[in-house]
Amino acid sequence: MQRVTLTIDDDLMACLDRYMEASGHQNRSEAVRDLVRAGLLERPRSEDGDRPCIGALVYLYDHDTRQLSKRLTSDHHSHADLSIATLHVHVDAETCLEVSLLRGAKSEVEHFASHVIGERGVRYGQLVVAPAEAHAPAAGHGAQVHSHGHSHD
Repeated sequence: MQRVTLTIDDDLMACLDRYMEASGHQNRSEAVRDLVRAGLLERPRSEDGDRPCIGALVYLYDHDTRQLSKRLTSDHHSHADLSIATLHVHVDAETCLEVSLLRGAKSEVEHFASHVIGERGVRYGQLVVAPAEAHAPAAGHGAQVHSHGHSHD
């Protein structure tokens, strides 16, 4: 590990200390490392577009918009290599919420998310991305049956 010395003004340090306390970090170094990692994920696509990631795409849409449900389903089928799972919830008489879990190259995940969010009738959309290296499934995980410490009662 490298040691880095930073000079931070008092107001920013107070914000960092509040963040550290609220997020449960044990020390400032852990808090700063997490903030740097999060900031690096926000880099433009061109810098790390091939980097593997997992993402959660959350979007609200008007289910009465002409052919929207069919288009969204078609979009997911045509990107089956990215789609892990989708949760669909009826929020009210007109609105549906979907949470789609995605895995693939960051640029492809972002492109797909932008396409879905840009569909006519999608009222809100947000993509949260995390690096896949830190969360890659161990051998035997995924759709296969697996065995480890928890029960499946």
